[in-house]
Amino acid sequence: MPVGFSNQIDILTHQKIYKPNKPYLRTYYIMNLQKITFGNGCFWCTEAIFETLKGVKKVASGYMGGHTKNPTYKEICTGNTGHAEVIQLEYDADELSFDELLLVFFKTHNPTTLNRQGNDVGTQYRSAIFYHTDDQRLQAQALIKKLADEKVFDKPIVTEVTAATEFYKAEDYHQNYFVNNPGNPYCAAVIQPKLYKFAKEFTEKIKPELL
Repeated sequence: MPVGFSNQIDILTHQKIYKPNKPYLRTYYIMNLQKITFGNGCFWCTEAIFETLKGVKKVASGYMGGHTKNPTYKEICTGNTGHAEVIQLEYDADELSFDELLLVFFKTHNPTTLNRQGNDVGTQYRSAIFYHTDDQRLQAQALIKKLADEKVFDKPIVTEVTAATEFYKAEDYHQNYFVNNPGNPYCAAVIQPKLYKFAKEFTEKIKPELL
């Protein structure tokens, strides 16, 4: 939140508004909040990456794209529920464009391995874009075509582009996993190196307080 502002909700548009606390400030900062849901491997890793981006206001780990209601992590891991591990983002589209989010999405996972990311194997780890608007669908499909035409990857892209369905938020211990579990061996061996590599390539897009 900008310094000197309070968080309010516009009752007509349901957008978040930052209203100045000081009376002599006359301008209002209205965020153009949008939502997108990505499946790009283990959400412990992907959450840690996307929550560093300027313009990303909220990241939640969860499950989408399956047929079981209120699935648990244990059920997801069997692969029988049909869900993907996902992160659902809320972002200010005036600060961070959807094209930029797509670029980060494709740069930080392998979209050519079916139902797999590294050593994580199963349909829950599939590459997926669950769009919330038709514009998001068109932009995602256009970028996938561009990447394929330019042969950016040496294998076909298998990312599914599907309308968002019900989002089931993962159990509390999965949220902010990297931040809350710095001593976990997985965080040190897998997440930290990914974050370091990401920070080197996308420094200008990372929230300055994290640098």
